[in-house]
Amino acid sequence: MLIIPCPYCGPRDETEFAYGGEAHVVRPDPAEDDAAWSARLFLRHNPKGWTRERWRHQIGCGQWFNLCRDTATNAIGPAYRMGDAQPPFPDRETKP
Repeated sequence: MLIIPCPYCGPRDETEFAYGGEAHVVRPDPAEDDAAWSARLFLRHNPKGWTRERWRHQIGCGQWFNLCRDTATNAIGPAYRMGDAQPPFPDRETKP
């Protein structure tokens, strides 16, 4: 079981949250062609290691926020509000 640090409510159990996909995906200009929109909708990075994701605290405050998470170990890093500066990833040796 993961404990996710909601930046609004504090640490909570993962069952209270909904995953929202990759964070910081840039929306294309409405005038862009179909290829740009297709890439935005369907193509995502799938790194092994630290990544930034969007999460929603659906059973708590209902707020969206970003979270650093290691996809290989499920280690949880810092959480930060939408629009805040991206914090650096934790040390690569962090264990879950």
